[in-house]
Amino acid sequence: MFVHGVLQKKVATFVSKTGHVTTIPLEGQRTVNAEWYASICLPQVVSELRKENCNRRIILHHDNASSHTAHRTKEFLEQENIELLDHPPYSPDLSPNDFYTFPKIKNKLRGQRFSSPEEAVDAYKTAILETPTSEWNGCFNDWFHRMEKCVKFRGEYFEKQ
Repeated sequence: MFVHGVLQKKVATFVSKTGHVTTIPLEGQRTVNAEWYASICLPQVVSELRKENCNRRIILHHDNASSHTAHRTKEFLEQENIELLDHPPYSPDLSPNDFYTFPKIKNKLRGQRFSSPEEAVDAYKTAILETPTSEWNGCFNDWFHRMEKCVKFRGEYFEKQ
């Protein structure tokens, strides 16, 4: 199963071709770091993904954030037999969250005001959960098409090509 994960200011969201996998809030005023990512966030994601099939093959894609590339994170992924799909640096046109998820969710939440970070996270999660499976499927198909273009154009910017 291909899974794409992203860290936003107060949440980590993971989606697959079939839809939302899980959203994990960052509690309090904590900062995202490799320790939180590898000891709290990723174990919850793996547990969710392997609920129905403990031997499920998982291929994880995320960007080059320091918490994603840290030794502690790599150790956890190796221990759990999770494959990592490399992400070229400076390639927002290859991240489903940059070309699909964030614009879609920002449009849904535009103009709303929240009284607390928790309320904002709840609204974000609700908007993610309301996205139909067919749209996630289309997002992932577009993602693979964009990756093919990246290879074709040898890593050069291709959005207007």
